[in-house]
Amino acid sequence: MNVNDLFSVAGKVALVTGGSRGIGEMIARGFVASGARVYISSRKAEVCEALAAELSQTGECIALPADLSRMDEVERLAGDVLQREPKLHILVNNAGAAWAEPLDTFSERGWDRVVDLNLKSIFFLTQRLIGALEAAGTADDPARIINIGSIDGLVPPALSTFPYSASKAGVHQLTGHFARFLGRRHITANAIAPGYFPTKMTEWVMEREAEMIEHVPLGRPGRPDDMAGTALFLASRAGAYLTGAVIRVDGGLLADARDI
Repeated sequence: MNVNDLFSVAGKVALVTGGSRGIGEMIARGFVASGARVYISSRKAEVCEALAAELSQTGECIALPADLSRMDEVERLAGDVLQREPKLHILVNNAGAAWAEPLDTFSERGWDRVVDLNLKSIFFLTQRLIGALEAAGTADDPARIINIGSIDGLVPPALSTFPYSASKAGVHQLTGHFARFLGRRHITANAIAPGYFPTKMTEWVMEREAEMIEHVPLGRPGRPDDMAGTALFLASRAGAYLTGAVIRVDGGLLADARDI
């Protein structure tokens, strides 16, 4: 056993959706720093391209902007990746959105925006990239699908983010389906369920930060290295025999879930 190689992703090709900020940026930075060639996608082209330019100063990072809430954009992104890479070792399905409205008046527009991006796009982007994942995977070192779920998909939160929680629960279940159907094709599928990480998506609940941290046994919010480390474990040889898992990266928040 070479421990130095155990957590390595050097030379692998990765696609990180929603990779220009938040959880996706944390993962993309970790992969680039570890020697992977990383494609990042996000809806805002200028933000995506700016981060890719920054990360390219120390590694390989390519921007492929796309709005994955639209099927034509899912198709286009998959085509762009396949045109460049016959093999894809790592697919991180992270692009997502949240939407909150009162239960009695929750809009169809808000529901569709969240569910189409958070759940539908994961299925169809993965479907279109299965061939490249299968080409990259071997019995000893499978290709990896890493879906970003949420602890809100495990315990209903107090916030009125109904489609977000429902879609993240769906992400966890879909991960299990992928694991079952793709394992014999040398592709693993696992999900990360983050707890509270300060990001642009969560800044609208920042006024509750102190209250939320009270319920985190480790006493702090998540940091970029917490997320990058978990993704590197799942994407490297260290995680080669793990599939179908939902890994909580929440500082123990779910263990004290009485008042989330």
